[in-house]
Amino acid sequence: MVDYGEKKNLTYAPTDILYPEDDGKPMAAGDLHRSQLIRTLHVIEAYYASDPMVYVSGDLFIYYEEGVPSKSISPDVLVSFGVGMKQRRTYKVWEEGKTPEFVMEFSSKNTFEKDLTEKIEIYESLSIQNYFLYDAEDLYLPSQLMGYELIDGNYVDLPCNENGIHASSIGLAFQVLDDGLGIYNPSTGELLQTPVEREAKRADSAEAEVAQLREQVARMQSQS
Repeated sequence: MVDYGEKKNLTYAPTDILYPEDDGKPMAAGDLHRSQLIRTLHVIEAYYASDPMVYVSGDLFIYYEEGVPSKSISPDVLVSFGVGMKQRRTYKVWEEGKTPEFVMEFSSKNTFEKDLTEKIEIYESLSIQNYFLYDAEDLYLPSQLMGYELIDGNYVDLPCNENGIHASSIGLAFQVLDDGLGIYNPSTGELLQTPVEREAKRADSAEAEVAQLREQVARMQSQS
């Protein structure tokens, strides 16, 4: 006769490990913080849009130790080269074969202490070349814009000058402007824009040209 009580001693194969896509917590940030973050993502996405091997994302969990879901971090912005711009739910380092080259945090009242301590240590340990921080409200960080670069395995503060702070990993410079965070192509000096901003600027230029042409025609008619 089978002793069904022995079932208590049976061992079962573990179920598949779950890597959550979010922590179930809403983003606790104001409108200025949110709009600046979204704009930054759109600007960088547009800059790399022609290169299908560059992945730009944000607010996405990076899992950096297989089998240990607690080993995760979620930067507000990330850029990773050579992995392809495809849709992802999470970024698993062991599947991608590498960590991102660039990460950025938009610090707020609830996150700035962790951004300045725990996250620096994690990003440094993952050998992420650049870690940048930005405080949209200029209330929490020691400096509104901060940048670090990995040198010999350790993060070193990057200087901020009249051209902002240069992120060598992505070839862009960040600078605090009167209306928010500016992102430049340092090789050309061009201030980068979102596709919507570019289209609006193009439309304004076309309208200005039409107005100038009408003015010239009117002047010629008055002289005839």
